Amino acid sequence: MDAQERAVGQLLSGRNAIVTGAGRGIGAAIAAALDAAGARVALVARSIDELEATAAGLANEPVVVRADLGTHDGPAAAVAAALEAFDGTIDVLVNNAGMALRKDSEDLTADELDDVWNVNVRSALLTTVAVLPSMLEQGSGSIVSISSISGLRGAPRRAIYGASKAALDGMTRSLAMEYGPRGIRANCVAPGVVETEMWRGNLEKPGVADAVLSVIPTRRLSTPDEVADVVVFLASDASRAITGEVLAADGGIHATVNLWPTV
Repeated sequence: MDAQERAVGQLLSGRNAIVTGAGRGIGAAIAAALDAAGARVALVARSIDELEATAAGLANEPVVVRADLGTHDGPAAAVAAALEAFDGTIDVLVNNAGMALRKDSEDLTADELDDVWNVNVRSALLTTVAVLPSMLEQGSGSIVSISSISGLRGAPRRAIYGASKAALDGMTRSLAMEYGPRGIRANCVAPGVVETEMWRGNLEKPGVADAVLSVIPTRRLSTPDEVADVVVFLASDASRAITGEVLAADGGIHATVNLWPTV
């Protein structure tokens, strides 16, 4: 589904959305997809240059918010800036900001554990906490968190990364139960191997691409736009009967019995 096809439906016309980690990769694609579906989007990330590059491609008066979500105060400050721009109303939150770490588990350090946890888990929950009062006041909202197939299936050298993404899944199920009666839905999208800068270098190593493709039933990588399409669906009323779910946008990796390669 391209931007023109999304625009026909305007699934999110008049809605306000926040996308964290919106400067590049999957986050930038999500921001573009939400914008094409009619939403006005607040773009949150650390790099102002990347944010402005993403904003340049959007049509609905995007808001650029520079913030370090890995800090204690960053998430609340980012949401406050978005609320000010949106006159106090946020309809959609996409917790996309994250960092990856592939490392032998016996070599992990406490600082590395803290860094991954703070960005991948704590920032998502603190951002959600800051958004909830607005959603509760209006009696509606959709929270979509980007987890990973690594939170659903074991993979070598991903102990802390997999743990952080599984934590997002658990957080999402709890939020769905807690706030469903008050009109707020919470879901996760779990990408597999996506054509992004994060994966590109690894796939260029000898034998890695073939090993990875061998465990993907579709025998191809997903694209950021394909992940973004799932987010638009979950953000919109088209998914109004869905909450507490983890939707794998992974080409079927989660369904295979093959062992994940050591890459």
